[in-house]
Amino acid sequence: MWKRATLAGSTFLHPDFGPPSYGIPYAVVGAGHAKVSVHFTYASESDPGPYPFGPDIPIESGSDRHALVIDRSDCRLYELFAARWNGGIPTAGSGAIFPLGGPKANRLRPAGWTSADAAGLPIFAGLLRYDEVKAGFVDHAIRMTVGCTHDSYLWPARHAAGTSDRRCPPMGARFRLRASFAIGRFRPSVRVVLRAMKRYGLVVADNGSDWYFQGAVDPRWTYRFVDQLKRIPASAFAAVDERTCRVARGSAAFAYGPGCPAPPSGP
Repeated sequence: MWKRATLAGSTFLHPDFGPPSYGIPYAVVGAGHAKVSVHFTYASESDPGPYPFGPDIPIESGSDRHALVIDRSDCRLYELFAARWNGGIPTAGSGAIFPLGGPKANRLRPAGWTSADAAGLPIFAGLLRYDEVKAGFVDHAIRMTVGCTHDSYLWPARHAAGTSDRRCPPMGARFRLRASFAIGRFRPSVRVVLRAMKRYGLVVADNGSDWYFQGAVDPRWTYRFVDQLKRIPASAFAAVDERTCRVARGSAAFAYGPGCPAPPSGP
């Protein structure tokens, strides 16, 4: 299955974040932050907004130019792809708004819709963050990229951006670190991440470099931490079956437990 990803050979994980300011930034704002209309390239698959965006909101360096904003006043996550402020005439490739509480939390985007992410998923939810590693518990899957994806998607992803090559995994494919992989030789902070990879796994969320997984910008990341994560072989992961994990139709919520995600068959 998905030989392009699972036959990883000598490939190792690559943390796509680190010191001093490498990764995906995000901002937290309150009711006082102005919301603006954004002109979207892919308007038919974008939430119209308005968005709490401005020259003070950090934008990811590189071609994707993601802008992630959590508004505490309305408990929503706002995300933009290819974001540009343009001197007060903001544009973006696409945008998505995710309620973080209430009855609409975990609601899937319409089938076939992108978000600020190619898989139609929220980006922030899949970022590894320093505060959770320091607290000793990462309670979510971590987003990753692969060099090619199949032109299809698996729940909870909602959008495809790939090729007809069935050796490539679809958007939403999940890979979990095998339970047998020994983690005792790693530093405690790294073991926090590896335990999350064993329970929640890595989820294919975008096209990019093979086995790169993303984290938030934070000056407290250390080279010792990210260098140890680079020692994890991709061959230590296995694709898992998520079909038993759904809580409800139309929801992205997972029923995590002993059988979810289902353990891989074979060694």
